[in-house]
Formats: sequence, C-alpha cells, structure tokens
Amino acid sequence: MKKYLVYAVEDENNIQELLLCTLKAFSYEAKGFFTAEEMLAECANQKPDLVLLDVMLPGMDGMQALKVLRNRPDTKDIPIIMLTAKATESDKVSGLDNGADDYIAKPFGVLELAARIRAVLRRSEGDQDIEKTQLLFKDLCMDINKHKVLVGDQPVELTLKEYDLLSVLLHNVQKVVTREELLNMVWGFDFAGESRTLDMHIKTLRQKLGDTAEQPKYIKTVRGVGYTLA
Repeated sequence: MKKYLVYAVEDENNIQELLLCTLKAFSYEAKGFFTAEEMLAECANQKPDLVLLDVMLPGMDGMQALKVLRNRPDTKDIPIIMLTAKATESDKVSGLDNGADDYIAKPFGVLELAARIRAVLRRSEGDQDIEKTQLLFKDLCMDINKHKVLVGDQPVELTLKEYDLLSVLLHNVQKVVTREELLNMVWGFDFAGESRTLDMHIKTLRQKLGDTAEQPKYIKTVRGVGYTLA
C-alpha cells in the first residue's frame, strides 16, 4: 500500500508534535512546519498527499495559504484539512467555501483526526485500501467500521479510552509506543493528568483481553519506555 506524505502546519510546538506523532503512528510520512510560507516553499520541492493546515498562523494565515494552494496549478488538487480553535459555523463555511476538504476544531481526538484523514484521502483518490477495516494481532481483531473488538470469536466490551489505546497499539504492532506518545494520542495535547491514568487503563484493558503483565499474551511492558504488541 502507498505510503502517504502529510504536511502539518501548526505554530504551537506541542500540538505540532502531537500531529506528527499521530501521523507516524498511523503509518504516514509526515513533515511539520511552523509557518505557511515554509510549507508552500516545500511544496515546490515535494508535493504532499494531504495538508493539515492551522488557521491562526504567524505571517500568512491558514485561509490565505488555502487560497494560494488552490490557485497554484501544482497544488490545486491536494486534499486540505483545516485545524483551528475557531468552531463557529461561519468559520467552517468560510474554510469549506475556500476549498478546504474538511474542518476540525481544537481540541480534537487523534483517532477522529486519523479517521478524517483516511476519509479525505479515500474521497480524493478512490483508494479503498487507504482505510483498513480490520486490525489483527494473534487472535485479536478490531473492526474499525463496527467499532468492535473480538478475542477469538468472543466480543469484548471496552471503554472509549481502552478502545483508543488498543487501536494505537494495533496500528503499531511490533513497535514500542512510549508512555508520552500514548498519553498525547489518547488523552490529547491538553491533558493535564498523571501517567498513572495510563497504567490503570492498560491494566483494565489487559484484564478484559484476558492478558496479564506477568505473562503477556498481547500487551508487553517495555520498562521505562512504554508498551507494545509483540
């Protein structure tokens, strides 16, 4: 399957780090930019498959950059998702009317963002392989469309956060996902809680999957780093 390149234009460092972490975790190539001018210059060197574009930026703002992208022959067809703290209907209409393919207000959930990216890419290219409908590991199966998890042929009832945790791990089988990455991706860049929250959710997730920390069948702890499905 094609490796998609996504540009993320966001001037707040912690949000840009979250975007890049999320994109890479979901198997996209990703480049971050703090200004629209930097992103537009890079488009001349390498055209991305999709742009995540913040509205409030230093220098040229996101709406201006959107118009430039749509007016340039080499970038006019690139899918663009606007990211902004503005959530009024008029703001969304303005972005969509100027050529944006989608519009997400902050704070956003990373799994929602990943789903929106897949949907926009699928619409733009008609590639049904962009969105994997099932994630598999051993006898674990997550059906994304049905929002269901099976162990063997038995359904498992998970909370939203447990489901999100498992989804991130299933998208990164054999890779170690750090504690910080999991906290940022599942709870968001504005999460002010303690890392013990993650430990408790991993514990309950393991219990529901019939897994244990001592003899892990699915989720393995990498001490001092994070967790992995391996």
